[in-house]
Amino acid sequence: MKPAAAILAALLAAPMAQAQDCGGAKAPCTIETGTYYAALPNQPDNAPVLLWLHGAGGSGQGVMGNPTIRDVALERGYAVIAPNAKPREGSRIGPVWNFYPGWDGRDEPAFLQDVVEDAAARFATSAEDVLLAGFSAGGFMVSYLACETPNAFPAYAPVAGGFWRPHPDRCAGPVNLHHTHGWADRTVPLEGRPLGGGAYLQGDIFAGLEIWRSANGCTAQRPDASWQQGDRLHRAWNECGNAGSLEFVLHSGGHTVPEGWTDIALDWFDALATGGMN
Repeated sequence: MKPAAAILAALLAAPMAQAQDCGGAKAPCTIETGTYYAALPNQPDNAPVLLWLHGAGGSGQGVMGNPTIRDVALERGYAVIAPNAKPREGSRIGPVWNFYPGWDGRDEPAFLQDVVEDAAARFATSAEDVLLAGFSAGGFMVSYLACETPNAFPAYAPVAGGFWRPHPDRCAGPVNLHHTHGWADRTVPLEGRPLGGGAYLQGDIFAGLEIWRSANGCTAQRPDASWQQGDRLHRAWNECGNAGSLEFVLHSGGHTVPEGWTDIALDWFDALATGGMN
């Protein structure tokens, strides 16, 4: 038998999520507007948050099983919070975010704010230092939310997801946005593609970048900086007329979250706070 003092010390040293009624890979947290999963670093108090939106048909639980996102972020001291989308009536692909303009369904910006606030209350994570990111349909959700409510979160990082046609005429204001896309992506091609027999049209990623440059007050089309990192090509617009930072990363792969994405995106997000952008 361990001495009582040793047992108490072990409990106090355990990650905070273990003492909560939800969190981790198997037990979702439930709020009035939906559910989410959470993984916490060793020091969760006021920890920054990677708020990750899964792709169509996925789940927050699936995000918890992805070590390239979860483990890397946790090692950097970030909490990983992965909400669940809801199934759409008549859809065969499972849960999907309510991102498309005119769709009926949950108010996703309000839901995501509720998630962040609930996690802050349960786990003492930061409610302010939040990077909203997502893959594919999650990336579409991130892009539309950033365009319509740019001040909802400090920064946004869509992966393999932008706008659909018709593209937005404009966005509501300047934004900090880090977009990653695959050169060989055939699910969400850079040029877009029709879906549902032409009922829906994915947008052009480069047309989306022009919309973001306009929102940030960029008078020049060319980037302030461009560089190569392994198989990734980076372009950044950080010296535009309005506040905001825009970076585009093109990797050689297909419809995937590329290797090393978590460190690259969190390096970018950390640099926003210190003013150390390229």
